[in-house]
Amino acid sequence: MWEKLRVVFTIPELRQKIFLTLGLLAVYRIGFWIPLPIFDTTKMANILNSTANEGLQKVLTQVAMFSGSQISQATIFGLGIMPYISASIIFQLLASVWKPLEELQKEGESGRKKINEYTRYATVVLCLFQSWFYVRYLVGDPTQENGSYVLKSMLVDGHLPFSWYMITVLTMTCGTIFLMWLGEQIDEYGIGNGISLLIMANILARMPEALRKLLGPLFSGTVALDDANQLILLTGLFVVVVFGVVFIFKGQRRIPMQSAKHVRGRRVYGGNRQYLPLKVNQAGVMPIIFASSLLLFPALFFGWLAKTFENSRLQSISDALSQNDAFTHNLLFVLLIYFFCYFWTAVTFNPKDMAENLKSWGSFIPGYRPGRRTADYLEKVMTRITYVGAAFLAVVAVAPTIVASFAHIDATLASFYGGTSLLIAVSVAVDLVQKIDSHLVMRNYKGLTE
Repeated sequence: MWEKLRVVFTIPELRQKIFLTLGLLAVYRIGFWIPLPIFDTTKMANILNSTANEGLQKVLTQVAMFSGSQISQATIFGLGIMPYISASIIFQLLASVWKPLEELQKEGESGRKKINEYTRYATVVLCLFQSWFYVRYLVGDPTQENGSYVLKSMLVDGHLPFSWYMITVLTMTCGTIFLMWLGEQIDEYGIGNGISLLIMANILARMPEALRKLLGPLFSGTVALDDANQLILLTGLFVVVVFGVVFIFKGQRRIPMQSAKHVRGRRVYGGNRQYLPLKVNQAGVMPIIFASSLLLFPALFFGWLAKTFENSRLQSISDALSQNDAFTHNLLFVLLIYFFCYFWTAVTFNPKDMAENLKSWGSFIPGYRPGRRTADYLEKVMTRITYVGAAFLAVVAVAPTIVASFAHIDATLASFYGGTSLLIAVSVAVDLVQKIDSHLVMRNYKGLTE
């Protein structure tokens, strides 16, 4: 392994890409320590720590994990790349139902650039809205002692000036646009997927703190039997999830494919037997992100309604959607993961287009006629393997909650070392290794995984 790593850094182009990527990720992390103007970060941290178990704080933590943001701290990168991710998802969904965008997608590179341009404009609009509501939430009521995170010296007649709001909103918007630019620079000049690497860097930066909480009793010399069992359980969960993620993300259903023979003069071309690889987990981690969001925000909304109107039925609905009722929550979570797995696969995988492409390339699947029969076969195969991929995602998503309830481990800690966070980090790492392998194989070296 050390020899393979040495080979990686002996290739000038690959070494430059890796160092550039690491430098841009360092800039990304530095921005998390630059607070927004006027905010009292010490006071903000104390209030957020005192409400760590409240519904809104759980939502903020979950959103921050998926979006590479730091919503719990008022920094210039507080929104992270969440608006860009939202805009990308919106346009990807629109491209499957709105004909003008669908035609742009089929235009190739020029159409993709146009859609990316529209995505950037939508990101700016989303940034302005999200940062405004976020700042308004942080400010609260400045006239009360605990109603605001801002310094009292900025108040004018008991209120903050509108210019301060505009400066803060524009600062957060510029921070997100800068992160979007960083991701694009990594895509173009670095190695790996820029946006995914930003999210992974945010997850990895949180893991040491979770590990400190886990190993704290070990270093303090106060390890009890329960602490040792927790450590063994989380270590085993970590190993199983890492192995499963690598296995599923690299898993493929290879469909045999035959190319037609072409006779030109006295020579025969084509006729080669190849394989069409279909990913077992075509949807990636998007189903978990969608399912988590769909459960978190309604639970918070119904909880707020229950407190406002003092209604026990609304509170029961909130408990069912949140983790207070573990069985109902996990059941709904699994069902939503399955639904979004099939939904996202249907959006990203079009068997009719693939069948038409095979037909235009002069290739066919033995035993199936080109065209409709081939499309039906591909759809049937994808339906079956998506069921397996969805089952894996459901197990990974639910396992930390089950382990936390039975072993009395903090759910947030368990999720870092055996849940969605680990799933995202490992999947991005696998993709990064594959990108590095492609550079090595292109120069006749052995890949890192060989």
